[in-house]
Amino acid sequence: MKCGLLRFLFLMVVGAIMAIASERTHADERLVFISAFAAGDKGAIHSYQLDLDTGKLKLVHRTTGAENPFYLAVSPNQKYLYSIHAKNFGGKEHEQVAAYEVAGGTGQLKLLNRQSALGSAACYLDVDSTGKSVLVANYSTGSVAAFPVKEDGSLGVASSHIQHAGSSVDPERQKGPHAHCIVVSPDNRFVFAADLGLDQVLAYRLDATKAKLTPNRQPFVRTPPGGGPRHLTFHPKGKQVYVINELSNSVTVFDYDTDSGILIEKQTIATLPKDFSGKSYCADLKITPNGRFLYGTNRGHDSIAAYRIGDDGGLKLIGIESSLGKGPQNLAITPDGKLLLCANLPGNNVAVFRVDSKTGTLASIGQPVSIPSPSCIRILTK
Repeated sequence: MKCGLLRFLFLMVVGAIMAIASERTHADERLVFISAFAAGDKGAIHSYQLDLDTGKLKLVHRTTGAENPFYLAVSPNQKYLYSIHAKNFGGKEHEQVAAYEVAGGTGQLKLLNRQSALGSAACYLDVDSTGKSVLVANYSTGSVAAFPVKEDGSLGVASSHIQHAGSSVDPERQKGPHAHCIVVSPDNRFVFAADLGLDQVLAYRLDATKAKLTPNRQPFVRTPPGGGPRHLTFHPKGKQVYVINELSNSVTVFDYDTDSGILIEKQTIATLPKDFSGKSYCADLKITPNGRFLYGTNRGHDSIAAYRIGDDGGLKLIGIESSLGKGPQNLAITPDGKLLLCANLPGNNVAVFRVDSKTGTLASIGQPVSIPSPSCIRILTK
């Protein structure tokens, strides 16, 4: 009787320890979606488990039937994922925006529906903070659009479609508009679109309940001539906007008036070493959640430029590190700010770096993970 009781208590203790270990393991992991920018069966959305302690990525699922899924966005409640879909990316036929339900803990995706992006070379997606609007930027046709989100996470037909117009100084890349990103402001009142072809960041007011865009009182702000603004991001405190310029390899800082949605240029700083004389083009930028450090990618120099963000929002270069692959396309930072992931698209890999919390410097963790043509990384926050 006594032996049976001791055995029972032993099994109970072992079970409790295993349960705690399982919970700890789960808590130390994040689900990560990475798109493979290719057509046909090669095009897919991969899901990985990221170990936040070791930085290791483990493939757990692959969703096929997602052709040329160049860019991804996740709903605020983490239940839905939205992706670009195109049989022939940048062709005459308009791309689509696909809506998926995140159906399992290993990142299984259930296709809900697709809607026309109303433009070609759709290259950026964002979701407003209520989850009621999805926005897209179309590069080749130079337009932006907004879609209402239905109760089940699927997309309605676009409620807004705005065509950009004009040109800028580069005779090859800026003959016409090329909307390259579209980002919702932290307070969900405004939307900003960086247009590479116009050297402008265009501003819109957002009615999220109707997915409606209307030009702001300041309809646009100019960026440095020939710079080619590509992506933008807000400082976590919401007082600055940072724009990475693809053609001039630089980052421009704007002060942001939260009441009016007006941007005022503050600083432009280079992303490349002064002695570099080759060809390179910027792609993406991200800020750590604590707002202390900013990182931007150089395709050609194949590196990541790291900056310290001052109290006034200004940038000071910390250093420029190898991206450990060719053509760093996209960055993602874990919610705790400790890890940075870099998608090297033509290099066919994703590299993981540890972020020094005091200095902002990057240190690679292990060997990059092989994945065909990775173009976008999305890390779930819970």
